[in-house]
Amino acid sequence: MGQQEKSGETGGGNMEEAAAKENGRAADPRLQGISDAIRVVPHFPKPGIMFNDITALLLRPGVFKDAVDMFVERYRGMGIAAVAGIEARGFVFGPAIALAIGAKFIPLRKPGKLPGEVISETYVLEYGTDCLEMHVGATEQGERVVVVDDLVATGGTLSAAIRLLERAGADVVECACLIGLPKFKDFYKLNGKPVYILVESRK
Repeated sequence: MGQQEKSGETGGGNMEEAAAKENGRAADPRLQGISDAIRVVPHFPKPGIMFNDITALLLRPGVFKDAVDMFVERYRGMGIAAVAGIEARGFVFGPAIALAIGAKFIPLRKPGKLPGEVISETYVLEYGTDCLEMHVGATEQGERVVVVDDLVATGGTLSAAIRLLERAGADVVECACLIGLPKFKDFYKLNGKPVYILVESRK
């Protein structure tokens, strides 16, 4: 399973303690259930794409709870002030994690979805560009934030989220994703930030 060892910048304690915790997590029986519950749909949304569908997992409350609990277990006690969820599937996991650890939830949305004053971050996709927006004042200077999404592939969207939050003064501790490609194993980082992944993509 892809995973990220906590470092000093994540406030997770020394490297030996973090490594011991990660080794225990790797043997967690909940991970197999989470992996098994993710459906792979071929040729969606276009030919050649093998789509990792989390909606099948959401239909299994016990497995859904296991996934949320594993994120909560990681971030509880780390002084996280906010969980930022990326539209749309980051909205599925982010609020539940935030409530469980006593943090606020920050929605990062596509253009035109948030009322009021926003700041924006444009990023490049394989074909064209996209944009994330966040309310002005959603985070304060120095607040420790975790960014949540369902899957990390190229990392472009997560990198944009990190830049957006850092422009607002947040201290982005880590990115958390349910699914990751194998290349995100072994301490892969985006913009210098760790990427914590529960299970690897089966595509």
